Amino acid sequence: MTGATLLGFDYGRRRIGVAVGETITGAARPLVTLDCPTEGRPDWERIEALIREWQPTAVVVGRPEHADGTGNAVTQGAERFARQLQGRFGLTVHLVDERLSSRAAEERLAETGKRRRHGRGPDPAVDSMAACIILETWLADQSP
Repeated sequence: MTGATLLGFDYGRRRIGVAVGETITGAARPLVTLDCPTEGRPDWERIEALIREWQPTAVVVGRPEHADGTGNAVTQGAERFARQLQGRFGLTVHLVDERLSSRAAEERLAETGKRRRHGRGPDPAVDSMAACIILETWLADQSP
């Protein structure tokens, strides 16, 4: 998959973080956080627009798990989302263990000064940064 563009997704029932990355550089960057118009139902029109814009060769979806590796309440939703991406767009979908990606995203945003203070509600930047970390994890695992 030399020189391929990929999109990474951090699935959540209320929001889905999206990132873009390249296999040549192994780097990724946050793109956007999409709200789910109905809890658990992705905004397929916006996702389709991102896929048309970036034309990824494949996508990477974070698979949330408990510390012991078992699934949790969001795991089934993320797996369903991955199957729907594959079915709707004919893309190869890679699932990646996303344990601690949101915490890592919060830390990275805090280091850059882009994290909002507590008490102002959820920060959508965390979701897109978590998608970036998920995609970076997959890209790093592909390095020889």
